[in-house]
Amino acid sequence: MNTLTKLALGLMGHNPPRPPVGDAKKTLALPPPHREGGLPLMEALARRQSLREFAPTALDEQTLSDLLWAAAGINRPALGGRTAPSAMNAQEVLLYAAMPQGLYRYEPEAHELQLAETSDVRRVTGYQDFVDDAALDLVYVGDHGRMGRVPAAQRTAYACAAAGAMAQNVYLFCASAGLATVVRAWFDRDALARAMGLGNDQQLLLAQTVGRTKV
Repeated sequence: MNTLTKLALGLMGHNPPRPPVGDAKKTLALPPPHREGGLPLMEALARRQSLREFAPTALDEQTLSDLLWAAAGINRPALGGRTAPSAMNAQEVLLYAAMPQGLYRYEPEAHELQLAETSDVRRVTGYQDFVDDAALDLVYVGDHGRMGRVPAAQRTAYACAAAGAMAQNVYLFCASAGLATVVRAWFDRDALARAMGLGNDQQLLLAQTVGRTKV
């Protein structure tokens, strides 16, 4: 679906997700992430870039595992510490993965994906046309219910800072793994919140498309 069509449907309040493709398992177990290898940090930074053309090829399980761990995984098990910072360790940013078979929420403690919605919400994650058929659209959601110690006026800023750190982790992983990615904030927030079944205390922050580079 092109951008103009999405904008028109948004104005009419009608931009629904698509039916899922294939079976949506309630839990997707992920293989242990690779914690070694990849490009040196400075080389990954040199290659970091936004790309907006994606092949529809699905990511293999190991790549998906490594990507999600890089974004929000636990890197210090004894402390429960994550790969991205969170003020007061609130861990207020929930990471969702929109794929053809359904919408999943990443659970760092178990390192697995839990089914959130049995529908293909990829096209609702942005007005851009490429989001519809890319292998993966990540969605970063701030859960204000987890931020009880943060003053209400500061919660959005704190959550956005944490989401930005997570998105940059994804950028660096993609640079190292030869994947394409782009972070986005241009989407129909009401339509996406409905499609994801979000609650009143949950705030859409960012989306990020990831996939193989289109040849």
